[in-house]
Amino acid sequence: MARLVDNPELAFRLARAIISDVALYNQDKVKEGIKNDNLFEVLKEELQEGRDHFYSRVSPDLANRDHLYERAIVDVMVKQAGKIESSIW
Repeated sequence: MARLVDNPELAFRLARAIISDVALYNQDKVKEGIKNDNLFEVLKEELQEGRDHFYSRVSPDLANRDHLYERAIVDVMVKQAGKIESSIW
């Protein structure tokens, strides 16, 4: 079995990579979710699948493990969607 990531920087990089894949393979859903201010509802299954994968690779003892994944969503998916028209901007 592979060793679990216990370094916060590496865990954050992993989270960003996972979220990048979610965004890449679901571009239409990202646009729809940003435009209609329901991103987390539209991508609920995909984000949960990504979270499950992240948890399977990162030590449960890592402080702020949940926060790292959530921060990656904002950094990768939300911030980069700033050019999409939305009432939330």
